[in-house]
Amino acid sequence: MVGTNLTDIMAHKKITIRELGGCMGPIWSSYYGNCRSLLFMIDASDPTRLSASCAHLLGLLSAPPLAEASVLILFNKIDLPCFMTVEEMKSLLRLPDVIACAKQNIATAEISARKGTGLTGVLRWLQDAHRTGV
Repeated sequence: MVGTNLTDIMAHKKITIRELGGCMGPIWSSYYGNCRSLLFMIDASDPTRLSASCAHLLGLLSAPPLAEASVLILFNKIDLPCFMTVEEMKSLLRLPDVIACAKQNIATAEISARKGTGLTGVLRWLQDAHRTGV
């Protein structure tokens, strides 16, 4: 994806989601203002991009403006064939270590945006993150 997309979700209040593609990583920091929660999506059908995803994630987690943001790491496209399980990807990302060392509250979810699998849980997470003011 190139560019940004804005989407408003009506939960208990309006939550605006700004979608920024990985190729825009160099300018992500210009969008950190007023960020209360972060959805970080990893393409689970393409483990060859895990190292780039990990570098982006670590950069986001170390950014001072995002120190108090709640983070949900989404493993998307779980419905597609893949030669590596999500557990194997978590291990390669050293996700347990990343979560243990991060300042942020981090959760993970496995989803299929195309089929809608897991999206109810993502909405619930967003509602909870914005309800508690984190």
